Amino acid sequence: MRYNSLLDEFLDIHYDHPAPAHDIEPAFIVDRLKKPTGKVAAVLDTDAYNEIDDQYAIAYILRSPEVIDLQAIYAAPFQNKKAATAAIGMERSYQETATILKLLGKEGQMAGKVFRGSDQFLADAYTPVESPAARDLVARAMARPDGDPLYVIAIGAITNVASALLMQPAIARKIVVLWLGGHALEWFNTKEFNMLQDVSAARVLFGCGVPVVQFPCKGVVSALTTTGPEVDYWLKGKNPLCDYLCDITHQEAAFNRQGPFWSRTIWDVAPVAWLMDMDCTETRFEPAPIPSYDGYYSISRCNHPILYVYSVNRDRIIGDLFTKLAR
Repeated sequence: MRYNSLLDEFLDIHYDHPAPAHDIEPAFIVDRLKKPTGKVAAVLDTDAYNEIDDQYAIAYILRSPEVIDLQAIYAAPFQNKKAATAAIGMERSYQETATILKLLGKEGQMAGKVFRGSDQFLADAYTPVESPAARDLVARAMARPDGDPLYVIAIGAITNVASALLMQPAIARKIVVLWLGGHALEWFNTKEFNMLQDVSAARVLFGCGVPVVQFPCKGVVSALTTTGPEVDYWLKGKNPLCDYLCDITHQEAAFNRQGPFWSRTIWDVAPVAWLMDMDCTETRFEPAPIPSYDGYYSISRCNHPILYVYSVNRDRIIGDLFTKLAR
């Protein structure tokens, strides 16, 4: 990507006036959104019990130590038919994370680095929900050198990350957030699970000026599907982790009554794949969208930029994922 020319073009079109109220310069944001090279420090924010794609993402990260130095995992809240309250969803995600770490043999490596997150969603876009996860993110981010950001891989409701940003706004210059949330800008709405669970938190994320790479679900990451025969062929019998992933993938299809012919979208591996040393996404700069509480975007062309993923290479990502999991 020609970042310098893209930046000049973007600034010429959208920024013939002073920087937004958050005082983070568009040039700073765009520079931070260059795809990193080499190994990066990262944390993962995950609602691991919600579906089965988080488990794949956790394993993908920990099977890619040459690219990602995973420093912490945060349990994100969720609420649906698997969890009656956000607090229950967060706790079940915390426990599911422990299950995956045990299957990977990484309990020792991650001992003391897995944190419970928010037990409720934000009441508004101004008041954080403090939690061990949010406090840890603030501390880790503030400890980063100015030129070496912490990458926050967020694959659930963005409550923990938004809370940390509200608790200490200065971390917006210390982190880059890779968020799987919302639908494509061209989609007819943005009534996507991670977005709708905590719209206030999404408004914080897109409004505060923190560098964001957005991975929209419907219309973009929805291409990352797999099937029962495919996971069985590539993963079954390879190791205990792969057997577990095969089992829960089949169980999820049955839980959702998909019948004998089904596919599942492994949404959450997309932000992880973006960090890998392979050409697997197409991106462009867009003004940060404004999520509305009724499930739509408002667009202000003068908003600060985000990096927007508009296409993913399904075969390249699934191939890299399955190869690493089956080791």
